[in-house]
Amino acid sequence: MRIQDVVIRMVHDLQSAYLQSDYRPYKRLWATPSSDRDILVSAATRSRENIIFFLETDVKKLCNTIFFDYCSWADPRLVMDLIVSLSQTLKGLFFGELMDTIRQKLMLLRNLIGFVTMRGVECKQLTDPLSQVAVVAARLFPVCQFDIYDKQVVNQMKSEISQLIHEKINPLDPRVREAYMDVLTASKKQSRSSCSLALEENECLVVVQFIESLHDYLMDLLGYHASFQIPVKDQMLKLHQGIRYLGTLLKQEEKLDDEIKDLLGLAVYDAGILIFSLSANEIKEGLPRETYLGLFHLHKVLKYMMAELAHNYFVTSSYSSFNYPRSNELGCMDFFLENLQELARCDEAHDSIVFLLDRIQMVHKDLTFLRSVLENIKEQRYRNGKLQAFWSYVMEVACKAELLIDSTLVGDKCEDSFDAIARDINLLKIEALEIQNGQTQRVNKNSIHIPSQLAAAIRNEDLIGLDDKVKTIIDRLTRGLKQLDVVPIVGMPGLGKTTLANKVYTASSVRSYFHVCGWCCVSQTYSKHSLFVQLLCSIHSKSPDEYLKMDENDLVEKLKQVLLRTKYLLVLDDLWDVEAWNLLENSLPNDVNGSRILFTSRFQDLSLQFKPGSKPYHLRQLTDEESWALLQKKLFDKEGCPPELSEVGSQIAKICRGLPLTVVLVAGILATIAQDSWEEVAKSLSSIVLHDEYCMKTLELSYSHLPDYLKPCLLYFAAFQEDQVINVRRLLWLWISEGFVQQIEGKSLEEAAYNYLMGLINRSLVMVTKTGAMNGAKTC
Repeated sequence: MRIQDVVIRMVHDLQSAYLQSDYRPYKRLWATPSSDRDILVSAATRSRENIIFFLETDVKKLCNTIFFDYCSWADPRLVMDLIVSLSQTLKGLFFGELMDTIRQKLMLLRNLIGFVTMRGVECKQLTDPLSQVAVVAARLFPVCQFDIYDKQVVNQMKSEISQLIHEKINPLDPRVREAYMDVLTASKKQSRSSCSLALEENECLVVVQFIESLHDYLMDLLGYHASFQIPVKDQMLKLHQGIRYLGTLLKQEEKLDDEIKDLLGLAVYDAGILIFSLSANEIKEGLPRETYLGLFHLHKVLKYMMAELAHNYFVTSSYSSFNYPRSNELGCMDFFLENLQELARCDEAHDSIVFLLDRIQMVHKDLTFLRSVLENIKEQRYRNGKLQAFWSYVMEVACKAELLIDSTLVGDKCEDSFDAIARDINLLKIEALEIQNGQTQRVNKNSIHIPSQLAAAIRNEDLIGLDDKVKTIIDRLTRGLKQLDVVPIVGMPGLGKTTLANKVYTASSVRSYFHVCGWCCVSQTYSKHSLFVQLLCSIHSKSPDEYLKMDENDLVEKLKQVLLRTKYLLVLDDLWDVEAWNLLENSLPNDVNGSRILFTSRFQDLSLQFKPGSKPYHLRQLTDEESWALLQKKLFDKEGCPPELSEVGSQIAKICRGLPLTVVLVAGILATIAQDSWEEVAKSLSSIVLHDEYCMKTLELSYSHLPDYLKPCLLYFAAFQEDQVINVRRLLWLWISEGFVQQIEGKSLEEAAYNYLMGLINRSLVMVTKTGAMNGAKTC
């Protein structure tokens, strides 16, 4: 029999199995009569064995051409659709992280195929990637059909899936990496020969998806191999920053000229080849020379594109989305000065700037001096218009100097522009000397050392004036009616409703009284699905992965089963309307055993909609004496307030209007400023009149007193959902990849980023939710 006939018969078997099964998910399949099920599984198994035979054995080379020509695997669009379909199917299956891993790897393969075929690669060059998809699909087919109640089968499926990931679609495997690199290299050569690498408008989404897959893979590589040497990690982070920059540029593709688009196309190829060339074993010891050269080349291309964009901005003076305010101005200036220093002592002579090295060294020297002056006035500038104007002018000149030198590096002739920069710097030096000589308000260094309000780094919020409420609410929860009861805590924002609820929730008497305890944060934006997932996760202390895959009806039944015939306490934090209660009510059994619902809200009449006649606990504002006691406790702990600060401190506490949140935020400001600045804080707080704006204005005041390097780190929290628990290690890597963290001598970038986080925690702007080893912050 001819090989072609064998292959065609095998394909018929595969198609027949799929048609007979009608893509049944495992639940429906195992609900069919056993005789029909046996026929389907037999057909699926036979077709699976056939397809694996001719794609993974010695006859592979003979069969590939016939197979792809006959069964339409040669159409990459169909293969990409298959991957998406397969990925969606896997969402509903078990094995949690295992399925997430295989879906991620499949989507990387899908986006790679989409990218290279868009650039003109022929199907015959994609034999290896396309056959990988065929084998993965064939091997995963039985996973959708197996009996979840057979432990032996489950374990066998887990083992086979793990092996499948490792052998077929894991880029860390040398064979997979080599196949991906070969495809990208062939595509790059073919694109070069077409004379244009510029991306068409409808192609940008495909490229962005490929870049996002590269980004995710690189993040996994960085997170998995924590044993990388610090220099290697730093190089990987530079690569990560480059990938993010490429993605940003592609999203602004319509603003780029053809030359930049050509460079973008090349840079995407180079980045992909570079990332797939990384071997985990090699980079544990140090990056190979070829990788360093590739990184250097990619960095040069990115620097050139940045310089071109910046140059066009200054020539046209038009708005560009690539220019945005830098909140960490000193950090950006430090980064520029480091680059200047490296440039001045670089062994490789840059032909284009050799004649300007003296000028570059002079710019470095003068800007270093101006940087030292900025350090001395960074606090006073907020209260002195002249200092603020000087600060802004220095930053503007430094930015122009950076763009000028970048343009020079790529071949522009800018001698006259250097003269203009030099004149600006000389004027600034004169003004700086006046500041240093005392002709403008000088920095008052007569400050009193105030221990951090979180000297131990992590501790629970202090309760001042709420002790009586804690006892009363605990009594209400653990005594009284056996009927299911609702206990509301209401009050204006900033009074400590959540703090009080948490104090009650974690009390040992409460935890021992109730069999099941759960907590969820509702807030203004919520979904039924998220509420149930939060409650189930808090009850079982599990990862949300298992529950996220369940639909709403299954979650409702699951929660009802968990709570049935148990004495439970559920806390609903920050309720805004009765709708959230309506979504949950049907899942809350009333077994007349003393179960309770505790909720917090700023709306006093909400409790009446829950349960007519219910008696809410109204939180009062602190008295002036209680506010002062809380402020002292936050600032000085047991050391006591210095006499010279007592009067102004008491005045500040009074201005906080009895809001514990405001007291805590103000304490974060006072702990980091000099003695004479306390009066300024008092004046700033006195100018705020409206209660509705008070907490926001206090936050704004806290932000203005932050060191510049911490400002972007605080603003970055806006990228997360309200009340979201954030993994600290992931947050630190995100800060690093955004370029927020500057190198500190003797510390790794991760250690420096952790210091940044502690700076925000110590100012009461970030709250730690979970601690790890050595009392370090694990989540916040």
